[in-house]
Amino acid sequence: MRYRVLAVVAAAIALSVVAATTAQSGKAAGHTLTVWLQVDAQNGWPGIVANANSQFKSQHPGWDVNVQYQQWTTHLSKFDATIAGNDTPDVIEMGNTEMTAYMAANEFVNLSGDKGKFDNSSKWLTGMKAWGTYFGKLYGIPYYAGSRVITYRSDLFKKAGFTKAPKSMAQFQKELVKVGKMNKKKGFSPLYVGGEDWYTALSFVFDYGGSIAKFSHGKWHGTLASKKSLAGLKRFKSFFDATQSKRTATLDASGLGAGNPYPYTVFSQGLTAANYGPAWYTCCTTAKGGRDYTKVTKQFVMPSHTKGQPIPGFLGGSTLAVPVQSNAKSQAVDWMADFTSNANEKAMEQKGNIPNATNLLGHNVNEQAAKRSWFIPQAKHWVDVENGNILKTMLAQMLTGHLSVAKAAQVADSNIAQTLNES
Repeated sequence: MRYRVLAVVAAAIALSVVAATTAQSGKAAGHTLTVWLQVDAQNGWPGIVANANSQFKSQHPGWDVNVQYQQWTTHLSKFDATIAGNDTPDVIEMGNTEMTAYMAANEFVNLSGDKGKFDNSSKWLTGMKAWGTYFGKLYGIPYYAGSRVITYRSDLFKKAGFTKAPKSMAQFQKELVKVGKMNKKKGFSPLYVGGEDWYTALSFVFDYGGSIAKFSHGKWHGTLASKKSLAGLKRFKSFFDATQSKRTATLDASGLGAGNPYPYTVFSQGLTAANYGPAWYTCCTTAKGGRDYTKVTKQFVMPSHTKGQPIPGFLGGSTLAVPVQSNAKSQAVDWMADFTSNANEKAMEQKGNIPNATNLLGHNVNEQAAKRSWFIPQAKHWVDVENGNILKTMLAQMLTGHLSVAKAAQVADSNIAQTLNES
């Protein structure tokens, strides 16, 4: 009888162990990592996403990945709603200029201690790393980017005797001047960007070692009137004066406000030989019903004032972050590491994107232009600097001669500091 009781007890214990084990494995099987990516990934590189998911699941038995694709126009309002409802995704893709407000509000996990887990983290592109950095702490992992290049009419440059990309800013300026002298069409400008396009002007500033603003002693200080920044602004003005009509000095190259044409629209109308802007400008260089410029539309890297170097460009692109409300922070880091692995970033490059590290850059124009890059100050009120047209006003004042370059920069510095230091 005693043996029978022991046997029953042993069986009960065995069953309880099996039940507990089953319960634990069932719980593990229910673990899901929620990832928000933009539809660009769904349409452009679904295989890379699948590869990252597969790798992650092989490293984390019992875990699944739920990738939810978002639209750029609505993802922030949806994210804000999940924050309010304490139901955020574990990983989220953010546009580069969208990060600052959320980093300032402490909505993302500080990943500084995890940086070493990511392939090529010591060689991340400067501009891309800056997207996810706030007061020296890392909150975002570089994902992919797109750069700014010169889109030009090869037939006009060839007619002027130029068949190779210029090696320096001075050489490029001379070529543009010659191209301009050979084209007498009314309204023609050898280069068309629009004087108030601060993305272009600030590339000159950073090319000369300058900056927009810096944080020190507990507050922001505008730095456009510093020696190096002024050197860049003065060079931008001389370059603009030599290659563009003064009537374009106050044009908004975005097409907003004054109803001015986009640079590629001017290109498609045959009124310019070159634009400086995103590499995708090639999409729109032929006007409907107009001359087809497709075969003569080429691109090269905008040269620096230092021979053989590209000018620093403003990179557009995405970064990955982990919301602080996530209950799977370590797993989120592991998934991001898988997604941005050396192999996956190389695969991203094959899809036409700029990978996140200098050692992965290829030889096409888009990637070569990304070797040197810059980014806006990571201040929570930066958007107010943009909305207040502080930079556009500075450029309009100096290009039209209403103020000297130095005075316009000083006024801008004062306005930038006042805006960024708002409570």
